[in-house]
Amino acid sequence: MNVHQLSRPAAIIKHSDVPTKTVDVGGTKFAYRELGPTTGVPVIFLTHLSAVLDNWDPRVVDGIAARRRVITFDNRGVGASGGSTPNTVEAMARDAIAFIRALGFEQVDLLGLSLGGFAQVIVQLEPSLVRKIILAGTGPAGGTGIDRVTFVTIFDMIRAALTIKDPKNYLFFTQSPNGKKAARAFLQRLKERTNDRDKPIALGAFNQQLKAVRAFGHERPADLSRIRHPVLVVNGDHDRMVPTSNSVDMARRFPNAELVLYEDGGHTAIFQYHGAFVEKALDFLEA
Repeated sequence: MNVHQLSRPAAIIKHSDVPTKTVDVGGTKFAYRELGPTTGVPVIFLTHLSAVLDNWDPRVVDGIAARRRVITFDNRGVGASGGSTPNTVEAMARDAIAFIRALGFEQVDLLGLSLGGFAQVIVQLEPSLVRKIILAGTGPAGGTGIDRVTFVTIFDMIRAALTIKDPKNYLFFTQSPNGKKAARAFLQRLKERTNDRDKPIALGAFNQQLKAVRAFGHERPADLSRIRHPVLVVNGDHDRMVPTSNSVDMARRFPNAELVLYEDGGHTAIFQYHGAFVEKALDFLEA
């Protein structure tokens, strides 16, 4: 045997290279990727409106996976996962719970971005399943402006088409020089994975998600004071999709919450300020 080879550290697998797996969830295949340590409480990533596996910023995934087990997945009817996309946030939360159970986990941490903010519904339905929660660029049921997400999304999609740009430039980032530079860098990072890329979301699934968000925006506010779990609420100070006031509101209503707002940050401030966010997230998860 080659002793030198045996002594070499194992290669670090990045999200751009990790294989896509599937798991059967009640007869439906869910697509997912996992990386990082194989022990400890896993961090389940719940993604934003219209997103598939390839829409996570690799700097955020790899950064957290450097010390924590990370699992990203496509919920029902999205990307490479089978089935039909639900049109309610609660149904999405129940599907995520079923996915977590199918992987055999008894307790997880949750990172919910935008639509992935249904993490707060998961903890309401299954409080013992969740240890800690990170809520980024999202809001509570009945939150200010959540029922207008469809309007804002379509408006910016049209604006992007007219200016020959990706809608994420407008939806996710501020239009300051700093925000525009961050958007360009983020969109380049999304191209780092070149093999085994996910399927884009289908139009029908996207429409179902929009219905779910609109309905969530009209729901009666939940009693967040009953959620005693540690919560980290993160956003940019200029989120045009889910107004930043929702983050401030949630942080006040959770009994055990911390709020972080990034200056000149938009809806995906965790991507714009990925270095600072990863450091903060790991400190929170490991405290």
